[in-house]
Amino acid sequence: MSRAVRGMMLAITMAAAIPAGAGAAEVTRRYTGSFPIAASVRAPAGSDIVWVSGALASPPDPAHPDQLGNTEQQTLSVLTKLADSLKAEGLGLGDVTMMRVYMVGDPALGGKMDFKGMMASYSKFFGTAAQPNKPARVAMQVAALVTPGALVEIEVQAARPPSR
Repeated sequence: MSRAVRGMMLAITMAAAIPAGAGAAEVTRRYTGSFPIAASVRAPAGSDIVWVSGALASPPDPAHPDQLGNTEQQTLSVLTKLADSLKAEGLGLGDVTMMRVYMVGDPALGGKMDFKGMMASYSKFFGTAAQPNKPARVAMQVAALVTPGALVEIEVQAARPPSR
């Protein structure tokens, strides 16, 4: 028997020896400090992982599709859209494990990203009494987004543990 076949058989035998409910079948989050993101998030084996494509803000007034608002307003719109996308998958913002935030420099701030404006809306959705879960997250400034006037694009990854 080849070394590869023996290794595969050993792995199958070991996996079969682990009870089906072994370990906590829940997403675990590790926090450090008081910042409203997780230092790390771990989803248990067998979790259903959903990737939600980047979302951009909708214009507050459909009659003016080129006016998307400031970073805070756009973030509110984007997170609301993401909540709707997750709901269609049977998930919520509390299931988000990873978030990537892309921000364009705001002309009103001399071309710097408005991190404070993004956080003002973000903090309404994550780390609250109603929804205490915080995702791991990265936020970065990019040169441009696909839609003129867009200041924020956010993509998320969410996990549904196998016990749900």
